[in-house]
Amino acid sequence: MLKKLDVRTKIILVLCLSTPAALVQDSYMLAAVLIISILLSIFTGSNLKKIFRNLSRIWYIFFILIFVQSIFGGSGTKILAIGRFTVLTTGGIIMGVEFILRLLIIMISATIMTTSNQREIVQGLNQWKVPYEISFMVSIAIRFLPMLAAEIKNTLIAIQLRGVDPQKLKFSRRIKLYRYIFNPVLINTVKKAQKLSIAMETRAFRAYPGRTSYLVLKFAKIDYLIISISLILMTAILFFYYYF
Repeated sequence: MLKKLDVRTKIILVLCLSTPAALVQDSYMLAAVLIISILLSIFTGSNLKKIFRNLSRIWYIFFILIFVQSIFGGSGTKILAIGRFTVLTTGGIIMGVEFILRLLIIMISATIMTTSNQREIVQGLNQWKVPYEISFMVSIAIRFLPMLAAEIKNTLIAIQLRGVDPQKLKFSRRIKLYRYIFNPVLINTVKKAQKLSIAMETRAFRAYPGRTSYLVLKFAKIDYLIISISLILMTAILFFYYYF
């Protein structure tokens, strides 16, 4: 049912979830917001399995973040130290966990937007009186990111077909390999952007101040209900956090 929500409702949902993630510094409240994000993402029909599958490949980064937080901003009781150098503290673990929770909330809440197509997102921004140039930039970014990811993936597959497995290389050689990969990918991306700008100019982009659209979005009763609940819940979380 939530999959058919207006795209503007989904944008408000994402904002209501990501705002507490940025402002709240309490592990329990962040965990509650993360659970709400997961439930809303499931109910809107987004593909969470793909997100968790990708995160499972970089799980070690989460532990690195905890150590970094302990080293540079650690507080509380020392858990692990090398001489006078503190490696791990209770405060650092808490800060690292909070950072990971924030990251997960933002990533999972963003999947709610993937249930709407690009045209709906642009139209929703336009009906909010956002200038069309900004809406168009958003649509181009949405289109270019999957293309960039696919090009990197194809380049890695081409290297593996030549008998090179990046996972079996040493760290220094792996960094060098990735540098060779990203240079041509970046150059191809710049070339595509140049071709896109030429196509826009030949089609007289921004020739007229106003634009019309066949697609017109309208709020339903469920949209008003979801928006009201989201704003009330976000306000309650922030009020409880700052005043209690």
